[in-house]
Amino acid sequence: MPAGHLDLGRQGEDEAARLLEGKGLRILERNLRLGRLELDFVCEDGDTLVFVEVKTRAEGSLAAPSDGLHRQKRVRLQRAAQLYLSQRGLWHRPCRFDLVAALFRAGHLARIEHVPDAFPADAPGGWQPW
Repeated sequence: MPAGHLDLGRQGEDEAARLLEGKGLRILERNLRLGRLELDFVCEDGDTLVFVEVKTRAEGSLAAPSDGLHRQKRVRLQRAAQLYLSQRGLWHRPCRFDLVAALFRAGHLARIEHVPDAFPADAPGGWQPW
């Protein structure tokens, strides 16, 4: 049986998938492992590749879901996106980083928010591979 936080995280990702698809994004990858790095979702929004990080919290948590997108996490997401683009030869595609923040209360979704362009691709950590 999975740990409670893993189950909650999976529920958050399931809700995020419904939200993203409902907004017209096409999910290309989910929980993609790239060595020690991971991308929660890789989506297409028109011609733009969207790397989506999902943060899920239970009511009573000391931190908001969006607090989990700290500088170190953004750098890891950029590295994972760089690897994804390099492996697939997709550097010509426009990209962005989105956040989906989900809050659960008593085991049920209380609130979910999609934040397009949650941080710029040129945030600290660099973007281009050269």
